[in-house]
Amino acid sequence: MGFSCGIVGLPNVGKSTLFNSLSSAKAEAANYAFCTIEPNVGVVSVPDSRLAQLSRIYKTQREVPATIQFVDIAGLVRGASKGEGLGNQFLSHIREVDAVAHVVRCFEDENVLHVENKIDPVSDVMTIHTELALKDLDTVNKRLDRARRQSKGGDAVERAAISVCEGLAAHLDAGRPARTFQAEGDTERKIVRELQLLTDKPVFYVGNVDESSLADLDSNTHLRALREHAAREGAQVIPICAALEEQIAELDPADRPEFLASVGLSEPGLNQVIRTGYELLGLLTYITAGEKECRAWTVQKGATAPEAAGVIHSDFQRGFIKAEVIWWEDLVALGSEAKCREAGKLSIEGKEYVVRDGDVIHFRFNV
Repeated sequence: MGFSCGIVGLPNVGKSTLFNSLSSAKAEAANYAFCTIEPNVGVVSVPDSRLAQLSRIYKTQREVPATIQFVDIAGLVRGASKGEGLGNQFLSHIREVDAVAHVVRCFEDENVLHVENKIDPVSDVMTIHTELALKDLDTVNKRLDRARRQSKGGDAVERAAISVCEGLAAHLDAGRPARTFQAEGDTERKIVRELQLLTDKPVFYVGNVDESSLADLDSNTHLRALREHAAREGAQVIPICAALEEQIAELDPADRPEFLASVGLSEPGLNQVIRTGYELLGLLTYITAGEKECRAWTVQKGATAPEAAGVIHSDFQRGFIKAEVIWWEDLVALGSEAKCREAGKLSIEGKEYVVRDGDVIHFRFNV
């Protein structure tokens, strides 16, 4: 099971257009792999220009990028926390993802109905936030009832759960997401984690703008309002034009650069959406390279060399001896492993080494 990012939003904001663009982008084989696991789950490659640069050095036969799952979650409506629309299904799908890409409508178009009959990005964000928070409040209150019943026997964990849940309930009641709640101590943090709260998941916003706004994003008042709101909660906003992204994704890869230049883009907006999702999940990429393939591997930030080796195969982790590490920029600048070795740019690292995003690693192991 890979890491997953759920695409959420009100109906008619461009969610499915964004998801379809991600799915069509598979045509660019070097940068995208897309396969549908279920009708609404797709595996997308993480754009990474480093692979092509390293492939030229190693004369590699194939490139294998890192991947991330995107899940197209049914449009949420007011009252979802009480089961309105596909509310229960929607909320259970969010519970299963690791991060959330919240698509918000930042364009006027009388031909596309808005579920609330007005274009107000901050109000749209709050509608969804409220539904998620109401569901979380329900989860927290149920846990609180259980803790009160079970703490009568003097159970220390259940006593801690009472204090945590009371604090969380007040926090959610004040309109704040669970991700900004500060739990004190390991036991308390574990209690919060086990609740799997919807508003505890990291979020970034995708501001869906019209094509004319791309040339001057600051002139789009809806996007400005969304950015101001996101800044208050420390979240990122990625502006894209979903309708245009769908056109770009359907083009032959060879025709994309010219089309992108004609609309003033240096790369598809999707690339930024994918990379932001990847970063929000706390992931980084290290690379293995040779004649057969140049491959990006995904690990959590803070992973040690043996943990990184274990992503390739559990035997690599179990029998880990050392890791030969070259920083990718040194390899590109010097042109070969031999020259990096001569210049002292190849380091031998042990079990304590923490992997960096962009390390080119060769593992030595013994099983």
